[in-house]
Amino acid sequence: MKKTVHVAVYDTLADWEVGAATAHIANPDFQREPGRFEVRHVGLSAEPITTIGRMKVTPDLALSEIDPADSAMLILPGADLWEGDDLIPFAHKARQFVEAGVPVAAICGATFGLAREGLLDDRAHTSNAAEFLVYSGYSGAEHYVEAPAVTDRDVITADSMSPFEFAREIFARLDLYEPHVLGAWYQLFALKDPAGYAALAEYAGSQGA
Repeated sequence: MKKTVHVAVYDTLADWEVGAATAHIANPDFQREPGRFEVRHVGLSAEPITTIGRMKVTPDLALSEIDPADSAMLILPGADLWEGDDLIPFAHKARQFVEAGVPVAAICGATFGLAREGLLDDRAHTSNAAEFLVYSGYSGAEHYVEAPAVTDRDVITADSMSPFEFAREIFARLDLYEPHVLGAWYQLFALKDPAGYAALAEYAGSQGA
């Protein structure tokens, strides 16, 4: 049965932060179970949004229509709006997901939303800077980690400069690839090491044999 990974979309969404994750979730190549996941975009409403790169995205469904029971993960990209009130409904939805045991992955400004919602008070986490999250008023500063991406239980966080590390944590949590394939994927796409390509090609050949 196909599982859905829901990706939040809203105005000023930072395009580059989630592209690596969504593209490879949607691409069955090298996956442990090809085609097990689909990506669907979720907006505050069904109205199109405009990303920071000026791309127009029409949501597949509205936030009010999604239920954690029908989802494999909720991914929250960064956006200029996270420090205001516009995206609070997404933070509330993230809490519903976490309380239901369904993972949430947040990058850049979306980590601010999780902090303000109290979801980082007792979890190891990261963001663009420790000082950035302090302004959320949260109580989890002692759990801040200086790392590109961090997973603690059902919450993944990352800084805006680390889309490939963010994707790697997402793939690991979804069990998208065999561990050695995930390592090769990161080796190729993040580290630009040709050995990663060779390892992926070898895996593809073994699957086709």
